[in-house]
Amino acid sequence: MEKGWLHYYETGKAAFKERDYDKALSCLERVVKLKPTFADVFNMLGLIYYDRKRYDEAESAFLNALELNPEYIEASLNLSILYNERGQFDKGGDVYERARAARAAAGDAGAEPYLDPNVKGKLANMHAAIGDVYSDLGHYEKAVDEYRKALELRPGFVDIKTNLAAAYRSLKDYSRAVRELEEALDMVPGYVSAMVQLGLTFYCMGLHDRAKQMWVEALKINPGERLARMYLNHLLSSGPA
Repeated sequence: MEKGWLHYYETGKAAFKERDYDKALSCLERVVKLKPTFADVFNMLGLIYYDRKRYDEAESAFLNALELNPEYIEASLNLSILYNERGQFDKGGDVYERARAARAAAGDAGAEPYLDPNVKGKLANMHAAIGDVYSDLGHYEKAVDEYRKALELRPGFVDIKTNLAAAYRSLKDYSRAVRELEEALDMVPGYVSAMVQLGLTFYCMGLHDRAKQMWVEALKINPGERLARMYLNHLLSSGPA
């Protein structure tokens, strides 16, 4: 199964953080082909191109980042440094001042301050971690609140959607659990964790045939998935409902 943009985004971001620029470049270039809407991806690509002295490509990447987010101070500073090193001092000063002015104007207008996607991801994971603690303690309503806060920041984090669904199921809110899991599978088809949890939700609803179907499909994708195997064996050994 072909990997989607989210896989390449997360892998590329991690590789960039570890300064594995070969891997980061390969992944992030795939991201911009599949989903060219992330200013931070273009900024990271610009820094990699700059490091490799591919200055024209670096300039283009930084400009793309600023087109997506004119208030992106880091990208504007990187582009300004590039212009200054190439002797284009007027352009270097202008681009940085424009970004500062755009951010100041947004603040004056009462606009919500820009959050870099990397920062959003970290905040989302913090909320999710708190949600996990609440869930482990049996405080499922509080867990739901934290997972929803996480997803407001990063709606594409399907692992958090899966955890949210599990919390809904623990509250016996099966319809919302099913909805979250089906949305996760729409976003990342074949996401085995969501398939296992959807099967378990169907089982709790008494829909054993649908549960069996979901676990069988999960095992086709990953024969080593222990939870799916365990649940399926239990269902088969318990006989007809």
